[in-house]
Amino acid sequence: MHVVHGNPYFSTDTGAALRAAETDAEVILLAKTIDGVYSADPKQDPNAIKYDEITYLDILNKDLKVMDSTATSLCRDNKIPLIVFGIDDPNNIVKIIRGERIGTLVK
Repeated sequence: MHVVHGNPYFSTDTGAALRAAETDAEVILLAKTIDGVYSADPKQDPNAIKYDEITYLDILNKDLKVMDSTATSLCRDNKIPLIVFGIDDPNNIVKIIRGERIGTLVK
């Protein structure tokens, strides 16, 4: 496991994406306060739609605030999948490792 340390001019998202690319990571796990990627902020828009799967290009084109655009582009360019999931359930990481489909797969 690699821990991302702060670098000037880099968000933690960009640092994680860069480190994942440098180490040929198979996937990035991104824990959030919501349980996946939505068409809008589900806390503000009750009609927001959760995506089970979405592409990096769709995230950029729809200006979804999953991670910053530099990190999104780095992941897209290096073909690193991202799993966005809710941090509220401590068993979610175990579920992902077991192969359960939770959250949103970004590829």
